[in-house]
Amino acid sequence: MAAEIHSRPQSRRPVLLSKVEGHQDAVSAALLIPKEDGVITAGEDRTIRVWLKRDSGQYWPSIYHTMASPCSAMAYHHDSRRIFVGQDNGAIMEFHISEDFNKMNFVKTYPAHQNRVSAITFCLASEWLISTGHDKCISWMCTRSGSMLGRHYFTSWASCLQYPLKNDCHPEAGRHAFVGDYSGQITLLKLEQNTCSVITTLKGHEGSITSLWWDPVQRLLFSGASDHSIIMWDIGGRKGRTLLLQGHHDKVQAICYIQLTRQLVSCSADGGIAVWNMDISREEAPQWLESDSCQKCEQPFFWNIKQMWDTKTMGMRQHHCRKCGQAVCGKCSTKRSSYPIMGFEFQVRVCDSCFESIKDEDRTSLATFHEGKHNISHMSMDISRGLMVTCGSDRIVKIWDMTPVVGCSLATGFSSR
Repeated sequence: MAAEIHSRPQSRRPVLLSKVEGHQDAVSAALLIPKEDGVITAGEDRTIRVWLKRDSGQYWPSIYHTMASPCSAMAYHHDSRRIFVGQDNGAIMEFHISEDFNKMNFVKTYPAHQNRVSAITFCLASEWLISTGHDKCISWMCTRSGSMLGRHYFTSWASCLQYPLKNDCHPEAGRHAFVGDYSGQITLLKLEQNTCSVITTLKGHEGSITSLWWDPVQRLLFSGASDHSIIMWDIGGRKGRTLLLQGHHDKVQAICYIQLTRQLVSCSADGGIAVWNMDISREEAPQWLESDSCQKCEQPFFWNIKQMWDTKTMGMRQHHCRKCGQAVCGKCSTKRSSYPIMGFEFQVRVCDSCFESIKDEDRTSLATFHEGKHNISHMSMDISRGLMVTCGSDRIVKIWDMTPVVGCSLATGFSSR
C-alpha cells in the first residue's frame, strides 16, 4: 500500500509524484484533501480510505472503513469535514472526519436511489444533498432531516451532475443543475424545495455523457462523452454548442476547466491526459448538411434511386467534410487533415477543396497530449496547488504535478518533497 515517489524532471509534461496502491478492486473516486498531503479514495472493494503522506514520503491509510456495498461516488466538504459516499445499492452514507484525519464517524444514511449512485454534490448553505443514479433520476435531500425533497426522472441512466451554478448556493437563490445521461443528452433543471422544472436540453454528443464541468465566470459548460469528444456549450450567451474538441482515442472520463489560465484538462479511459488551450479564438465545427447527392460533383448517393436511374450511374456513399460540413462522396474527399482551430487534433476527413485552403500554420496543435499509463475512470484537481489525482479500474491512484503544463503560478501550496 506504499507510494512510489518520483523525481521532478524539468519538462513540460505532467510529473508523477506518487502512486498509491492498496485497493482490491477498481477505484471509483479519488479526491485530494485541500491544504493537506492527503487523498480520500472510494472503491468497488467497498472501502473508503484516507491516505496521508508520512515522513518517509509514502502514503499510508490513516482511515480504512468498509461499507455494506461497493462505493460508486463521493463528495467531500473540507470546511465541515463532511464526506458523502454513494453506493451500488443506491444509498448515500454521510460521515464526519476528525481534524487529524485519523477517525471517521458515521452520521446518517440517505435512501437516495434504487440503483447505483453515479454522482453526488453537497451544498452547505442550503443543506441539500443532490445526487444522480442508475435508477434514471436526480434526487435532492435535506441533510438536516434526512428526508427526500424531490426527484426527477429521465429516460436513461443519469450519469453525471453539475450543481450549483454561480451564486446558486444561497438558500433563497434559484437552484440549477446540469444532468448528463446515457442517451447523450444534457438536461438543465431548476430545483425547487419540492419540485423542479426543465429549463432546456442540450443535444450534440453521439455517446453517453461521462463528465460535466461548469465555469461560472464565463458561464460555459464543458461535457465529455463516450464518443471520445468534448463539447463546450455557451450557456450564458444562449448559443448552445460552440466548440467540439476531438483529440482522445477513448471515452472522455473526466474534465476540469482552469479559469485562471484558460485551459481545459481532460482524461480518457485509455490513460490519455490532454491539456487544451482555450485562450484563443477558435472556430465552431459546422453542423453536417444533408443532401441526396454530393454537394461537390452532384453524383447521387446510393439511396437516391431516381437520380441513379435518370443518370444511369451507381450511387455513392455519403461522407461529410469536417471543415465545411457539406455532404460529399469519397472521390471528392480523398484527403485527411488535422484542424486544431476547430478542435480536430488528429486527422479527419475533409473535402479536397477545404484541404487546399488549410495552411501549415492551421495544423499547429492547440493542445498537449500525455500518457497517464493507467486506466483513468475519475480525475480530480486541486487547482490552487496544480495537483491532479487520477484513479481507475487498475486499482491504482496516481498523484500528478500539473504545473509544468498548466503554469507554475498555480503552485501556491506544495509541501517540501
